[in-house]
Amino acid sequence: MRRYLLAAVAAAALTSVNGDVRADMAAAERWIDSEFQPSALSREEQLQEMEWFIKAAEPFQGMEINVLSETIPTHEYESKTLTQAFEEITGIKVNHQLLGEGEVVQAVQTQMQTKRNLYDAYINDSDLIGTHSRLQLAVNLTDWMEGDGKDVTNPMLDVDDFIGKSFTTGPDGKLYQLPGQQFANLYWFRKDWFDRPEIKSQFEDIYGYELGVPRNWSAYEDIAEFFTEHVKEIDGVRVYGHMDYGKRAPDLGWRMTDAWLSMAGAGSKGLPNGVPVDEWGIRMEEGTCNPVGASVTRGGAANGPAAVYAIRKWDEWLRKYAPPAAASYDFYQSLPALSQGNVAQQIFWYTAFTASMVKPQSEGNNTVDAEGNPLWRMAPSPYGPYWEDGQKLGYQDAGSWTLFNSTPVDRRKAAWLYAQFVTSKTVDVKKSHVGLTFIRDSSVNHESFTERAPKLGGLVEFYRSPDRVRWSPTGVNVPDYPKLAQIWWQQIGDVNSGAFTPQEAMDRLASEMDQVMARMQSADERAGTYGGCGPRLNEEREASYWLEQPGSPKAKLANEKPQGETIAYEELIQQWAQGN
Repeated sequence: MRRYLLAAVAAAALTSVNGDVRADMAAAERWIDSEFQPSALSREEQLQEMEWFIKAAEPFQGMEINVLSETIPTHEYESKTLTQAFEEITGIKVNHQLLGEGEVVQAVQTQMQTKRNLYDAYINDSDLIGTHSRLQLAVNLTDWMEGDGKDVTNPMLDVDDFIGKSFTTGPDGKLYQLPGQQFANLYWFRKDWFDRPEIKSQFEDIYGYELGVPRNWSAYEDIAEFFTEHVKEIDGVRVYGHMDYGKRAPDLGWRMTDAWLSMAGAGSKGLPNGVPVDEWGIRMEEGTCNPVGASVTRGGAANGPAAVYAIRKWDEWLRKYAPPAAASYDFYQSLPALSQGNVAQQIFWYTAFTASMVKPQSEGNNTVDAEGNPLWRMAPSPYGPYWEDGQKLGYQDAGSWTLFNSTPVDRRKAAWLYAQFVTSKTVDVKKSHVGLTFIRDSSVNHESFTERAPKLGGLVEFYRSPDRVRWSPTGVNVPDYPKLAQIWWQQIGDVNSGAFTPQEAMDRLASEMDQVMARMQSADERAGTYGGCGPRLNEEREASYWLEQPGSPKAKLANEKPQGETIAYEELIQQWAQGN
């Protein structure tokens, strides 16, 4: 009976539109039945949403547009599957190109600098929110949806359902980007090894406390040492207590700007980013939009004791406790390497790799059992000795749809339709099952993920937890992400190579950041390049002045390795669900 009722609803929808659209509704129905299940919407609501897309797309039928994103499974699904669906349903052809993250940032930067329309839309990290809100080259979506883009804005879009909208909101309270995928850097560990009685007993005998999920960096370091230097071998395999990467390449910079300093405790309290000092060590006073410096001598924290401690630990752990090859790995090599099954834990693991970590043993994954159940779990990131409650605890990537004013309005409208289509409630639950990069509350809370949660090692529990807000992308203190981000990797690479100490490298980094921001200040004061919200650097003072003030930058601790603290995974999950 239900099938006949649904068919009747579909028929009613078909009769309400013209002959050309009728074929499109037939395509929509095919896609809904064959691909877009499960969904947060009922089938009737899916048909309603697709009918709106068809009508809104009528002026653009036959148009061919170009969009760009980085290469991850979520965007591969969009590029290979959802473009085909969108074309069959709306008549708009989309070339969805996939490139590396650095190449995407470069293309974005080129379009901003030249104001030439290279692509009609980008899935561009929300790390650029400070850039987009200042330069005003990206479309202000809040105004767009009420103005020129109103006729192509989906009435069922439900912006409040997007869990990352605070990340894509500028200091002016306006939305500049629409989240398209999200993933966090969490703690990852081999729960099956941690649960072995003989391993638990050995750890407690050596360190004096129970082996469990580390709450602080002291415990993480103890566990790293334990597996690398004491356990050494499990089931005939040489094992290590840590995994990371150190290849001298641009993604080495992202390794640090992705909240590594804030995990150590370098920044200020405040969510989604520290106020006044963020995780980059850049200071911007509350209620203003003008960064005032990165160096401690200007009130920043990029070369303060907490930041130097963070870089020292990264370098030390990589050399002492990771597999020898890790020092030459880049981002894309290090995380999949865990599937080899020879690493006990990783402090900085991206949930974007969950999909590859739940592949069956037959595909070479040694971290699931014969039934496909994960032998590992993810958990909250441990924090460093400078960290205080109220600070962010890690990074969350929020690749977000971004439109530019340099794109002709008709092409911009067609691209906005595609962006809304691939993030719509009609398709998002299914897309979330493919890529496991949640963007909507309605998707992560869907009953299908309740059923699948045990196979995903804690991912669903994390994204359902109110605690998830403590992981966030780069925020508004960073005035020009492309210009500042490229400075980081050379300095960090000099630490790994031994050319500079962590203090020397961070001193040089902070100085270079201030120099770049000084040029931005000059451009803003001269030509309003940054809309009056460019840097206004503080005059330099003795570092001791700032280190004696409350908050960040923070003075060096007498003891940077307090007692290790751990917690049983089961207890942690209960606390996590409560947001503690």
